[in-house]
Amino acid sequence: MFLYILKSIKNNGYYIGITQNLENRLRKHNTGQVFSTKYNKPWIVIHKEYYETRSEAFGREKYLKSLKSRKALEKIIKASSSSPV
Repeated sequence: MFLYILKSIKNNGYYIGITQNLENRLRKHNTGQVFSTKYNKPWIVIHKEYYETRSEAFGREKYLKSLKSRKALEKIIKASSSSPV
């Protein structure tokens, strides 16, 4: 299960979600099939994390959404992008 963060090219907004198929889910976001993101497309994946279970991914999603701070979210994104793979 993937936790993912998308960034809107249109307005630089973020969207946080979870899915089993990230490629398919991104396509749905960018073709307007997801109500909450259809007006700010196109979207790009800027961060992803893999979890073994849906409950782990959901817990992380809930935590990230609870931050309510763009700076805190960007700090997490920046830290993960600078980490070696």
